[in-house]
Amino acid sequence: MSRRLAAGLSVTALMLTAIPAEAEQASVGFPGSAFPLGERGMPTKNQRTVAPGVELFNVMHGKSTQGWTVSVLMPNGHDNGPLPTAQARAEAVEAAGFTPSVLKIVQPAAADAPAVERYMVRVGLWTFKQRAKADKVVKELKEFDIRAKTDYLGDDGDMTTGPWDMRVVMVDPKAFRGSYRTSVGTSVAERETTSSMSKQVKALAGVNGGFFNIHTPKALQGDPVGVSVVGGKLLSEAVPGRSGLVITGRKARITELQTTVIAVSSTGAKVEVKGINRAAAAEELVLYTEEFGAKTAADGGAEVVVDARGRIVNARAAGGTVPKGHYVLHGTGVFADWLYEHAAEGGLMKVSNKVVDLRTRRAIPLTPQTYVMGGGVGLVRNGRVRITAAADGHASVNMMLRRHPRTMVGVTKSGGLILVTVDGRNPGVSVGASMVEAAQVMRWLGAKQAINFDGGGSTAMVIRHKVINRPSDGRERTVGDGLFIVP
Repeated sequence: MSRRLAAGLSVTALMLTAIPAEAEQASVGFPGSAFPLGERGMPTKNQRTVAPGVELFNVMHGKSTQGWTVSVLMPNGHDNGPLPTAQARAEAVEAAGFTPSVLKIVQPAAADAPAVERYMVRVGLWTFKQRAKADKVVKELKEFDIRAKTDYLGDDGDMTTGPWDMRVVMVDPKAFRGSYRTSVGTSVAERETTSSMSKQVKALAGVNGGFFNIHTPKALQGDPVGVSVVGGKLLSEAVPGRSGLVITGRKARITELQTTVIAVSSTGAKVEVKGINRAAAAEELVLYTEEFGAKTAADGGAEVVVDARGRIVNARAAGGTVPKGHYVLHGTGVFADWLYEHAAEGGLMKVSNKVVDLRTRRAIPLTPQTYVMGGGVGLVRNGRVRITAAADGHASVNMMLRRHPRTMVGVTKSGGLILVTVDGRNPGVSVGASMVEAAQVMRWLGAKQAINFDGGGSTAMVIRHKVINRPSDGRERTVGDGLFIVP
């Protein structure tokens, strides 16, 4: 085997399908144009009616033509890094007796983030049926303390022939007489499957929702990362400026959001509440509603239990339940001191919530018909691709360039709703989509506005409570919330 380090850099550049100035479809209806990804051609689709005005499409396109390679991991465990780091790893691979290639990859530019050049080190190339040979090289590299992984080339953000396996639900606002709603399941703290939440709300169809907090105690991981309003109740605060879906009845729109929560004591003292239904940091005031579904933390802080009229019925040390029809203010550090000073039993405590649409600068009325769900990344705005990766916390090679299962939601010019799942991480069956490809698919389907929800193993679409796509975990994952179409 040659031990010569490749002198030049092979360049892997993200190849994008041409994007027309405006979305091809202005209203609800499956597009009659070629599939926007891979080799040009019409996709294969099957259609069935879920309910009047609600159509389901199974969409397939492309074929598997790619194989396997071995990606060498950088010292930090990632498969890419700056050029000097990649060159050093390539030298170690060469010294072990293998022939490496240093490849430049480009994380595509987003609306709020520049393109970023990174580098990978790869060894070998095998056909689809030769994965065992790639796995063998990974084991051989391990003997030299070089960590590596077997990679399917279709997962890269470079050109691919697919295949793609998608589920698309389209709602015609003129024919549909139901409504839309979100759900956090039986509690905010607990994770549940999309199908379980579907049963609870008696949904016709639905998809998994936004990202949930995996960096918190396991019992609290159902907490949405971002805004959540269910039936007019604010259950999770927004990450200011991030994208979200706003629903009123069967009207939906996508915008950027901000929340403000203020507590006012009977002494007139005011303080901002930083969190809702999540773990409190060392110096924070957090609001827990009856939907929280778990005990508050016994973290040495202070709490007050407040009834529906704003009367403080209990002042206690932190750690306890949230009684039905009540809420709890939980303070740590200086905010525990604030509660001791301003919140005595028998006194009053008023909490005001505001959700602001940052595009219009107006507050969103929190009525029983109001539902708001934070997404992952904005994809399409006013019919044009506009990926807000930095603002939405996903400006990375893995999220922007690599292909994964995706869940997307779009709104058409006529007010129709589009729900989409793209299966992935299933070599030879479905490659998933990059963030840019997700935006292209939504424009092709006619979305005037579109947003990316949680994907990967969380991606799930349900029709009458049954999962109809192929979750990449091999089974349905428990998630934080879901979006549903109800009769």
